[in-house]
Amino acid sequence: MKRCIVLGRPNVGKTLLVLVLAEHMKVKNVEITFQDPNGSEYTRKYPIDVAIRELVGALPHQTKCLQSLSLNFRVGKGRKEVKIIDTTGLIEKIHDDPLIRKAMAQTLSIIHSTQIVIHVMDAYLMGCRNALSDQTERNLDIQLASFAGLRGGYCIAANKMDMPEAKRGLVRIRRLFAGYKVLPVSAITGQGFKEVRRHVLQNL
Repeated sequence: MKRCIVLGRPNVGKTLLVLVLAEHMKVKNVEITFQDPNGSEYTRKYPIDVAIRELVGALPHQTKCLQSLSLNFRVGKGRKEVKIIDTTGLIEKIHDDPLIRKAMAQTLSIIHSTQIVIHVMDAYLMGCRNALSDQTERNLDIQLASFAGLRGGYCIAANKMDMPEAKRGLVRIRRLFAGYKVLPVSAITGQGFKEVRRHVLQNL
């Protein structure tokens, strides 16, 4: 089974993107496996709306471990199963919480073993005034693109396209990450998810 990792900074919409992708594929209930950085693992089943309500939040680092679910993609006359892996938000500085530090290390450790990478960025923040003044934040995304973008299954999902200033942010992302595939999406409205699904299919 091929694996698709969804990564990026905190609060860019990674978890919601994963769940809306499942919803886009007509999945009504998801079975999510939680893999703790310390090695424990458990699985829970959710209706999609409950998963969104319980797992998506405004606080940074609400996702503190790998959260994976399997989706079946139609390929020709058959189907292929793909494991979609949601991850902890990455930051460049050392986090005070040792659990979050371990979770970030866990995220980085599995990038090399995944065939498909969806790098989520916040197009709204990128479009706001002075959003690009923080060189540290830019460097993190550039480093992720350089590291994960070496594989053919890499793309950038410019999320929050439903927000004001996101169009300007999309232009900035495309300029800053020229040479990489950039998909404008909105996990709130479902915009761009046909393209996300197509990207996964093209790399199966």
